[in-house]
Amino acid sequence: MHDVPQNLLYSRDHEWVEIDGDIATVGISDHAQAELSDVVFVDLPEVGATVSSGDSVAVVESVKAASDVYTPLSGEILEVNEELSNDPALVNSDPYGAGWIYKIRLEMPGETDDLLSASDYESFCS
Repeated sequence: MHDVPQNLLYSRDHEWVEIDGDIATVGISDHAQAELSDVVFVDLPEVGATVSSGDSVAVVESVKAASDVYTPLSGEILEVNEELSNDPALVNSDPYGAGWIYKIRLEMPGETDDLLSASDYESFCS
């Protein structure tokens, strides 16, 4: 298990968010990747798509199941992690680093108030 990074925010759907100005990088948490086990495919969102908080934007498939990735924030998808097309296991090996899934330009920055701190997320998962 990877430690829960303290500088990130978390959704109750097990996505993590790193905020940099009006851009957020989003991935799935270590808890989520551990539940899925070996990730074999990631269906990435479409760059340029406008999404609303709660929308399913990607699918992570593992040897056990396919799981939707829901965006915790509204905005425009700016970039996707193309590396995951070649090496989807990055979601398992480095969920908080090289395993990020997409970047989004925040449309409603106040939505981050609905996300959990690292300590709240750890309590939520236990």
